[in-house]
Amino acid sequence: MAKRQVFIQSSEGDFFKEEIFEFKFYTGFAISQKQKSISELHSVIKDKYPDMEILEVSSKSNNSLGRELSAFNLQYEDNGKRFFIENIFQSSKKFSQGGPYKDLLYETPIKAKKDERLKSSGKLEAFIYKDKTWPLEPKTFFYDWIYINALYQKKDIHSKLLKYSIFTDIEFNSEKSINCQARSLAIFVSIYKNNTLGYYLKSPDNFLEIYSSRIEPTQLGFL
Repeated sequence: MAKRQVFIQSSEGDFFKEEIFEFKFYTGFAISQKQKSISELHSVIKDKYPDMEILEVSSKSNNSLGRELSAFNLQYEDNGKRFFIENIFQSSKKFSQGGPYKDLLYETPIKAKKDERLKSSGKLEAFIYKDKTWPLEPKTFFYDWIYINALYQKKDIHSKLLKYSIFTDIEFNSEKSINCQARSLAIFVSIYKNNTLGYYLKSPDNFLEIYSSRIEPTQLGFL
């Protein structure tokens, strides 16, 4: 058995809700094993939310849309160039003893994520992207921002996304990781359905308001 966080699109002012579900987990690295686990997780969720559509967002998803929205596959266009979200995230990390390592923008996503410098450069201090410094608090601020902006560019899939209200990522373990593409997607769908997407994506300062009810006010601030 295993437990996973599940992210539910919310219209109650919190932008998303988190719930933990326990389900039968299939060990092994094969995609078929991962997809069995996904099916088990979704089955348990359906027992509680039978009328809600669920989307697994990862490279292991049995849904092509979910695979497309993996941070390893989703790209952001910047000045005519396209970069994977994973690469932007990893290449923006500023450590106490090095970084950001901009060359990681041009590696494969998996190679960028596993670059040894990300482990040997000391304590993570901030993210630096497009000449701006992004604080570590709120913890998912930078990741959510770049992921949701990339989603905004993919207007051809917006209508497909709106049929889903629950988002999972079988690879995400909250005990080992902080950022999660399923959480980011839940936020995107919430602000899209509330017709506030334009407002929150107007500036990072506007986007910070999403977290105001979840963190201490003293932690707010865009550097």
